[in-house]
Amino acid sequence: MYSEEELQIVIITKVFGRKLFIYNTIDSNNARAKIYANNGAKEGTVIITEYQTEGRGRFGRTWFAESGSSLLFSVIIRPNFSTDKVGLLPFFAATGIALAVEKITGLQCECKWPNDVLLNRKKCCGILMESTSQQNKLDYVVIGIGLNVNQKNFFGDLEDKATSLSNECGKEFDRRDMFCQIMSSLDSLYTDVSRGDFDAVLAEWKARTTIFGKQITLTQAAKVINGVAIAFTDDGGLVVETKIGTQVFHAGDVTITKLQ
Repeated sequence: MYSEEELQIVIITKVFGRKLFIYNTIDSNNARAKIYANNGAKEGTVIITEYQTEGRGRFGRTWFAESGSSLLFSVIIRPNFSTDKVGLLPFFAATGIALAVEKITGLQCECKWPNDVLLNRKKCCGILMESTSQQNKLDYVVIGIGLNVNQKNFFGDLEDKATSLSNECGKEFDRRDMFCQIMSSLDSLYTDVSRGDFDAVLAEWKARTTIFGKQITLTQAAKVINGVAIAFTDDGGLVVETKIGTQVFHAGDVTITKLQ
């Protein structure tokens, strides 16, 4: 991709991206980030690679990206709040990415609960959060991000579900510019988020979601729940009105089935 020196020349932030570890190939950005975090890496440290041999998504799924086509990185943060707010961090990451993508591409992003960013109803970015804590106090959080920038082809189940910035805009993008803009967007939002204030983030996120008031199907392993998405809880859970009453979910795959 680029050297640490080349990237840091153009990254203008207080926290995010001030220390970079850059790899051509790595097993998993999140796995390596946790090693660095456990050894005292500073907040804002980023591990970035061209290709992951064991890239992971939620629920242990494989995350595949063609080498040299995407942005694959993990960020270490050490926010000053208790574990009851950790479920709001995917909203922070998705909002920062959406703002950056919109600025670079001019397209409007959609934020999908709990941690995806979409363009034209197709997934362009996935987020994987992993955290450690002691006595209800966060030690660190690793935010893993995979953004499809210039990837052209998607196969199998992804063919009709995934897209890239390039496919949607009909041109390729400089991944360095995109990375720097994401660092800047996350950095500006983190001033409030680091102390537990998610008001601005949630306002931006809700302005980019289409889920409220819609009939949805939520899948958790072999369990399928149908209902209407009506709100979020203070810790990021999705409130769904079902046939058996109101229920709250903190994980699952959501599909909007029809308008209300």
